[in-house]
Amino acid sequence: MYKLLPDLSIVEASSFVASPTAGLYCAQMGAEVIRVDHKEGGLDYDRYMLTREGRSLSWENLNRAKKSVALDLKSGEGRELLVALAASAGNLITNLPEASFLSHAAIAASRADLVSLRIMGWHDGRQAMDFTVNAASGYPLMTGPAQWDAANPPPVNQVLPAWDFITGAYSAFALLAGIRHRERTGEGAELRVPLGDVAIGTVANSGAMAEMLYRGGDRERLGNAIWGAFGRDFVTRDGKRFMVAALTPKQWDGLVAAFALAAPIAALEEEMGVRFADGDTPRFAHRERLFALFQEVAGRIDWAALEARLAANACTFERYRTMHEAANDPVLVADNPLFGPSPANPSGFAYPATRSFANIPGEPRGDPCPAPFLGEHTEEVLAEKLGLGAGQIASLVDRGVARLSDKDHR
Repeated sequence: MYKLLPDLSIVEASSFVASPTAGLYCAQMGAEVIRVDHKEGGLDYDRYMLTREGRSLSWENLNRAKKSVALDLKSGEGRELLVALAASAGNLITNLPEASFLSHAAIAASRADLVSLRIMGWHDGRQAMDFTVNAASGYPLMTGPAQWDAANPPPVNQVLPAWDFITGAYSAFALLAGIRHRERTGEGAELRVPLGDVAIGTVANSGAMAEMLYRGGDRERLGNAIWGAFGRDFVTRDGKRFMVAALTPKQWDGLVAAFALAAPIAALEEEMGVRFADGDTPRFAHRERLFALFQEVAGRIDWAALEARLAANACTFERYRTMHEAANDPVLVADNPLFGPSPANPSGFAYPATRSFANIPGEPRGDPCPAPFLGEHTEEVLAEKLGLGAGQIASLVDRGVARLSDKDHR
């Protein structure tokens, strides 16, 4: 964890993926992120998959490097404490509805320069989550084998909740932009980031929306081929499946050399009246003929030999792995400085943990931070941020308004 944001305190009241991700990225850059949950755990506290001890591995990894406060958020007193904490910090990340006790106006009444970042579903207030937003985006009906029935193709949902993670990253950026604005002007900011807008806006930013309107219809399914360029999966003689991509002249020349296809490709160029070295367009237009040439070579060579040739020619490629294989891959994980020794995880399960994705050359990233136990920092935060004494905090705990720790787990 870097100390780039050491003086920044953020209160986070959130659940699931997008909102905790925004807080996580800020925490990994050194901000003090105080996650406030209901005393029994938020909606994502038991998010699958659970260890035998009942600990959520998802919750544990999305809340690393944060502090945890547990309050009775069903009670008026607990909600007032959360509002007071948000006002004290002056910075809030949440996905609670605006029409709730944690509205921007409710906090700004005592902290006019509040910067709040609220993740929503759709811009018009409708509920949404990653998998429903993705259904609306058009991507699931663009994915799948080219041979599927074009008149009635089934959708292919993505496994990764990508819109959630993109929204979380964008929200962290938006929050810091709001804080920078306050530093310049003294003004607070209310920022709302709808998950649905991130999805449809990304469709527009990628050029896909303009493309569909220009062509007057949908793009065809391409299976695992890369749209508009040369790239696809192939299978070696010993059954290893791998992906290659060639978007630049250097990448294309490297693939041709690695597969020893200069002569067959020259013959195909003469037949088609094109030069594949001229760019993406001829390679994409004649992709099926090219794919056949590359697969014929791949099918005659074992993976180890072909991998060596691909590497020697600086090709862009990767072998397909299961996620279990990826988690045990020395290059991806064990020898990757992104990962560090397992911290004291609440689950008690030891496994590689991530540091900040960004790195500063020459400066150590530090060891990964653990996730907190639910309520682990309740006493510390209430004392430091709100000035409550030990007796006052003890009273809150005795009355069930606050919880100190779930280390013994329920």
